[in-house]
Amino acid sequence: MGKNIPPYVSRERTRHGRVNWYFRRDHGKRIRLPDLLDPGFDAAYMDALKGVEPAPRYRQADPKSLEWLIDRYRRSTAFADLAKATQKQRNNILKHVIESAGAAPYAAVTKATIAKGVEKRAKTPAQAENFRKAMSGLFNWAVEMDFVTENPTLGVKTPKTGKGGGFAVWTDEDVERYHARWPHGTKERVWIDVLLYTGLRRGDAVQIGRQHIREGWATLKTEKTGTEVTIPILAPLKASLDAGPTGDMHFIVGASGKPLTKESFGNMFRDACREAGVEKSAHGLRKIAATRAAEAGATVNELEAMFGWEGGKMAIHYTKSANRKKLAIRGWSR
Repeated sequence: MGKNIPPYVSRERTRHGRVNWYFRRDHGKRIRLPDLLDPGFDAAYMDALKGVEPAPRYRQADPKSLEWLIDRYRRSTAFADLAKATQKQRNNILKHVIESAGAAPYAAVTKATIAKGVEKRAKTPAQAENFRKAMSGLFNWAVEMDFVTENPTLGVKTPKTGKGGGFAVWTDEDVERYHARWPHGTKERVWIDVLLYTGLRRGDAVQIGRQHIREGWATLKTEKTGTEVTIPILAPLKASLDAGPTGDMHFIVGASGKPLTKESFGNMFRDACREAGVEKSAHGLRKIAATRAAEAGATVNELEAMFGWEGGKMAIHYTKSANRKKLAIRGWSR
């Protein structure tokens, strides 16, 4: 008996008589799939349903190769348990690893191999760290499955972000300059105020809408960690939302009034910043929101509840900086 064709899958025959299979949901992106009877079809179909980018090729890889190991990892529970945003990020990283070294035996990957991969990305410290994390997740799983005896990423250091501390933090002057260029009633004003007065990451900021608000408080689960955050809708944000333009299910919208992906929003917000004469990023607004909260006296536990952090590390960083500033002011005032 033949295999049933699952939903959203179609078959097309080329002019050469070859049959190709595709996944397409509604008017979304069309994704090429393996043959319906191919052993890799089900995994590729599930990836397409979840919105995961397909692996660069579906041919059967050598069971001793790095490509084979990555393919098995991507089908594992360990990978499925990651946040969707993390899955997408790591899948893109692992796709490039397959393209550059997929045929190499995974057993030959050493600490030096990982260190070279990190060094290759050293000019962009965040990219180097994301590479290390992706490979660490892969080999942690491989150790648990007895494919390898140790994780070669252990002990590999990533480049420091430098004295600037990573993304440049917005100043009050930056915010004033942006507000002056984009007054109430513009979508660009809604964009910055959602970021500034919620402290949400881009991926969460593009999702928040009226459905998340009850009695002046917004509650939603964050994309990155799945942690539930509760945020007050402060007066400046309410004024910006009332002036609009917004959508009902998404406060942040584009020119057509339709919601944006976090990638598109990041690019459009950067353009709006440049037009306002501000050379900063959306991430820097999350920093100023946390800085303002810490300087106002928010505790570590309160910051974690507001920003969805866990483990204390990030919250302690902001409270420590705020306390240092208070001590400096107190010292100079004597």
